[in-house]
Amino acid sequence: MDDIKATTTTIDPGGYISGSLHVPGDKSISHRYAILAALAEGESELQGYAPGADCDSTLRCLRQLGISLESSTDSPTDQGATITIAGSGLKGFASVNGSLDAGNSGTTMRLMAGALAAHSFTTTVTGDQSLSRRPMQRIVAPLQAMGAQVETHKGCPPLTITGRSLEAIDYTPPMASAQVKSAILLAGLQANGTTWIREPVQTRDHTERALPIFGVNLVREGQAVGIVGGQQLVATSLAIPGDFSSAAFWFVAAAALPGSVIQVSYVGLNPTRTRLLDVLQGIGARVAIEPAETTSPEPYGTVTVSHAELYPIIVNGTDVPALIDELPALAALGLHGQGFRLNGASELRTKESDRIEVLVSGLRHMGAEVDEFPDGFEVYAQDPPSGGIVDAAGDHRMAMAFAIAALGLTGPTVIKNSDVVNVSYPGFFDTLNLLRHR
Repeated sequence: MDDIKATTTTIDPGGYISGSLHVPGDKSISHRYAILAALAEGESELQGYAPGADCDSTLRCLRQLGISLESSTDSPTDQGATITIAGSGLKGFASVNGSLDAGNSGTTMRLMAGALAAHSFTTTVTGDQSLSRRPMQRIVAPLQAMGAQVETHKGCPPLTITGRSLEAIDYTPPMASAQVKSAILLAGLQANGTTWIREPVQTRDHTERALPIFGVNLVREGQAVGIVGGQQLVATSLAIPGDFSSAAFWFVAAAALPGSVIQVSYVGLNPTRTRLLDVLQGIGARVAIEPAETTSPEPYGTVTVSHAELYPIIVNGTDVPALIDELPALAALGLHGQGFRLNGASELRTKESDRIEVLVSGLRHMGAEVDEFPDGFEVYAQDPPSGGIVDAAGDHRMAMAFAIAALGLTGPTVIKNSDVVNVSYPGFFDTLNLLRHR
């Protein structure tokens, strides 16, 4: 396998994977903890902060906004670094000379927009070429309804936010999105009155779990959550478990390859994130879950997955929000088992890449038989394809999905732009080398 620093990586097929490991700290949780710590009074310590470029973007933006933060080490472990953040308090960000650069991170851009919406200055948030194509009207509409002034370029970045005194809203998002929900909660924290978000479908709830730990009271009505504006956040110390969406690629590889057994320790087990394990069990894989005893707001534990004869995979729209980051891994599994059919997932077209188009193109270049639909695709059961040349298209999850798919083919697969894994999982290919056995 080529050096991971290269932009091209070759995956040779064959063998199985086995071993025990940790995965990097959870990306979604890291973003949220860092922003809440920056808005808190006092000094917070975040252990296991995700090491990827996306979460670095959030820290970079916070520094530009006047937040003092330090990392415990210049060479963080695979799990992540310990970050100390001296919060500025609610509405305590400093105005920025120039713009904030969110890099490739949609989470950074959307959550920072919510946090900035009540600050009485103008801030422009930019991103890379991929992020500049992603839809932002979904957060613009509720923030404008609260009183902020937000401008886009035809509904896409850059975002220019002029903070105002905000008023609470009662809002039902038109699509299920944890990032939209979190942006509204961050704005609602600084608004007059009680802001309500009523989700059409349950999405990941990391923000709701984190806010009470920082001293904020939430109001619940079934699946709706309300937040009373003006509550002060209190600094705290928190540990961040391993990222379930990163572990998903190892779980899928273990399920796919005969003789494989993978154990991931200290991995997040938030029930809004672990639907993949139900899917793997449902198609025949062996899955053992050992939750840890903890008072942490985020449950975690040890998950062991081993190979078994698999059934076809079918995912429909009702399951998509709970599987949104794991769908590329499941697509890879479709090449190993009895196929994979996905419907109701048009949201995949608005991610770091058009994940439907990129997955279909890549799997076809590997030799798979695949049909594309407006809201999904089908990977047909077949004999192992021969491999080929694929392009990760600037998307970290595409690079990892193609790598896992390539393990079960009959010939090598070349992944172009493979270094994009550094967005979320630096060292992914090194770990793959360590886990593989011939």
